[in-house]
Amino acid sequence: MSEQAKKKKKKGLNSYLILAACLVGTAVLTWIVSAFSPEVTPATLAQVLSSPVEGFASAMAVCVFVIVLGGFLEIVAATGALDAGIAALVRRMRGHELLLIPILMTLLGICGSTYGMCEETVPFYIIIGTAMYAAGFDTLTSCLMVLLGAGCGCIGSTVNPFSVGVAQAALADLGYSVDQGVLLALGLVILVIAEGSAIVFVMNYARKVRANPDASLMSPSERAAEKAEFSGASDTQERKLTGRQRLVLVLLAFAFIVMIISFIPWENFGITVFLAGATGDNLATAWSAILTGVPLGQWYFNECTTWFLLMAIVVGIAGGLSGDSIVKTFLKGAAGILDIALVIALARAISVLMSATHLDTWLLNTAASMLANVPAPVFAIGSMVVFLLLSFAIPSSSGMATVSMPIMGPLAIQLGLSPEVMIMIYVVAHGLILLFTPTFGVLVAGLAISKVEYNTFLKCLAPYLVGLTVVLMALLTVAMVVL
Repeated sequence: MSEQAKKKKKKGLNSYLILAACLVGTAVLTWIVSAFSPEVTPATLAQVLSSPVEGFASAMAVCVFVIVLGGFLEIVAATGALDAGIAALVRRMRGHELLLIPILMTLLGICGSTYGMCEETVPFYIIIGTAMYAAGFDTLTSCLMVLLGAGCGCIGSTVNPFSVGVAQAALADLGYSVDQGVLLALGLVILVIAEGSAIVFVMNYARKVRANPDASLMSPSERAAEKAEFSGASDTQERKLTGRQRLVLVLLAFAFIVMIISFIPWENFGITVFLAGATGDNLATAWSAILTGVPLGQWYFNECTTWFLLMAIVVGIAGGLSGDSIVKTFLKGAAGILDIALVIALARAISVLMSATHLDTWLLNTAASMLANVPAPVFAIGSMVVFLLLSFAIPSSSGMATVSMPIMGPLAIQLGLSPEVMIMIYVVAHGLILLFTPTFGVLVAGLAISKVEYNTFLKCLAPYLVGLTVVLMALLTVAMVVL
């Protein structure tokens, strides 16, 4: 049987079926564990059925952000600016398209390491996917660029307030001090290893696909879907940018720059420029809070949703669309990305069910008791395994740190081991899991946007992921013994 025929026969489960299977599996596990542990309550039928709804409520801010973002990007697309702009970029980069990979991945990695950019990457799957497809690559390439670019940055977190910061605060609340210098040094070393190896991995795959499209791991049905979704820029390579389109591209860049700036906790770095004008504790009076009531550096998804809703109107007007056209185009884009929001909600349902049945805390407490009196190397490896398992249930980095660090941190300190290494073990393990777990809604959403099936993605990523895990586990084990 030919390779093409083999690809054609393979058809993976869609995102909803994968997540539904995980949800049912979690429910079954609660029944098994509850049989010998009173800490866990068996999941009821009502809990299983209502968990997707509660997951949607839990992830409401993210889901609404994604829906509004879909409307915003549809308005940008309606002006023709994005396709024409990407086509112009590809023409300018002709012969050097591979350079887009290290440049974009490095930028995403810096964002991931400094402020934990992860859920905010959803729009980049669309934009970078269009650019890379127009440059002759497949959308699996662009998907890997976004996921590994930002994801490996999170693995090598340096001053990320949502992982490193929350973990430090959890230990500080218990009276334990942490050496910020050691944390920063470890984070930088891990960042270089993870991000550097990811760039090499993606470039090698991209080079093969560019030289021979049949080398793509995507099936014919996936390639057909990506062509239907991302071929706009390829079809307009000779179109010249108009003045309106140039203005729209400037506004598009401005919108995303503001989004990135808004999420970075500037106060943690001693930068207070965005708080200027605030009277006392009333931050809503700061100059940068004029649009949302919250100053830049303290925005979250509600504020960013407000920002993109405003920018959708501004871009529509700048692009020459009528009021009626802006509304209809926005609704079309919002409807088109609704399935992505529902995927995120269903992914969150699994963690909701584990929390409701106390399965997550049981896993943590059981693992901690098993590691109470073991040598440093065994403790480091065991802790990594604990965090890897628990991260399936808690995809939120801050939530994971809040739940686990008050238990695992003091345990390491009581054994005379480094709390700094303990924090980085949590950061690395949690970051590794988010690179492939279907319980992480943004991953599944990114795959859906890129028209890549989960099994195709996993087949491509698995060898690299195993190698990276082994290397980082060895590094942190040595660090636990030495420090």
